Amino acid sequence: MNRIDQRFADLRQKNQKGLVVYIGAGDPHLEATRELALGFDRAGADVLELGIPFSDPLADGIVNQLAAQRGLESGTTPAKVFETVAAIRKDSQIPIVFFVYFNLIHRYGMERFIKDARQAGVDGLLVLDLPPEESGNYAELMTRSELSPVFLVAPTTPEERVAAIVRHGRGFLYYVSREGVTGMQAKVSDTIGQMTSMIRRHCSLPIAVGFGISNPEQARQVAAYSEAIVVGSAVVNQIAEHGKSPDLVQRVSGFVKSLAVAIKSGNQS
Repeated sequence: MNRIDQRFADLRQKNQKGLVVYIGAGDPHLEATRELALGFDRAGADVLELGIPFSDPLADGIVNQLAAQRGLESGTTPAKVFETVAAIRKDSQIPIVFFVYFNLIHRYGMERFIKDARQAGVDGLLVLDLPPEESGNYAELMTRSELSPVFLVAPTTPEERVAAIVRHGRGFLYYVSREGVTGMQAKVSDTIGQMTSMIRRHCSLPIAVGFGISNPEQARQVAAYSEAIVVGSAVVNQIAEHGKSPDLVQRVSGFVKSLAVAIKSGNQS
């Protein structure tokens, strides 16, 4: 059982919902990424989703695009992100999932990338633009390395397609609650309950809902329909605002703590 499975098992036992936090690796620099990871762990985050910066982040809105740009400008590469994860592992066992575009894996070499991810202490990969049926021996390599392949389902995904996708996933399923790209929204989608109910007809994995969750109240709302919520752009926006501040980690971790408290204070079912 890898760290993701263990964390969701622990959450079930406590009758709590999980918090998945996304940040761009290397934004504003990799030492900050390490410190933020440790701060988020202390603040109550359950899974850290690390975006490996890429020049064409097509699934991302402007906030996360700019984070990727800052990551590239700080000299962040996949190899350096592996080193950062290994450094995090000296002090924390928070589950870590890479949010990555396939071009980076292909360029690095898929077998080598998965092997190095495992050795660094990564627990899962969410490859944004890799459909299960085009993944070649990806699933076999992931199984061999005991890493969780996390897949996406969108509001526009037909039910038969959902059934096909979820067969390939492990760890958790990421439900993208809105059409379009990542980004903060004024209100949450009103179809989340309907879609998560449909997904559960085909899937026993925990469902994490993301895209557009921007504040503790929205996090509490969405947690009623899922096993976890994912907050990315709102956290990344905090990093953009306070990236040059000496209390960056304290400020951003405080925001993450407010999200964790919102979804864990009381039982949602």
